[in-house]
Amino acid sequence: MVRPGMLVFDMDGVLVDVSDSYRETIVQTVKHFTGQTITRELIQQYKNQGGWNNDWALSQQIARDLGTEAGYDAVVEQFNRLWMGHDGVEGLVARERWIGSSELFEKLAAAYRMAIFTGRMHYEVDITLGRFAPAIKFDPIICAEDVTNGKPAPDGLNKIREQNPGLELLYFGDVVDDARSAKAAGVPFVGVTHRDDTADLLRQEGAIAVLKDINQIGTVLA
Repeated sequence: MVRPGMLVFDMDGVLVDVSDSYRETIVQTVKHFTGQTITRELIQQYKNQGGWNNDWALSQQIARDLGTEAGYDAVVEQFNRLWMGHDGVEGLVARERWIGSSELFEKLAAAYRMAIFTGRMHYEVDITLGRFAPAIKFDPIICAEDVTNGKPAPDGLNKIREQNPGLELLYFGDVVDDARSAKAAGVPFVGVTHRDDTADLLRQEGAIAVLKDINQIGTVLA
């Protein structure tokens, strides 16, 4: 068990179930450009390789691997139309589900400083936190536009540490890029996944523990 001064969370797959939001948006974006329907298992296989924290870039690469070259800006535009909604069609963001129990996070907030380091943009974070966790204080919140290099680079965690000198960080993430970012920053890492294959990968990448979901966080905190 560890005694960190600050808990740092990735969002997707850790705080929020994005199976029917971001992952489904990748599926539908790829189908828009290629006409082919991919599985979420295929998306996870890419994620397990590492280097695919950016879902826009991942959607473009999967389309490319299926034989269709789509411009990055066009992919971003289509992805955001699907996720945010358009022309009266509800966005897939509405399908997100908050994972952590309210009681648990109230207790965590009373005992620890809490921060977020995510590959999302700030407007995406604001939508989800505003909907599910408006009363929970995460400070700082480091997003894609706040760093020069995204995960698996350590920039986000380094920035949090620079803003909070003397605090020991503990980072919670669900994919290989999260683990590699933590390793590069010298920050202890806890994996969060219900998948046995991904859990094994996260342990290989240095995870000190792997939780089935974030509600088990008490098992690693002293």
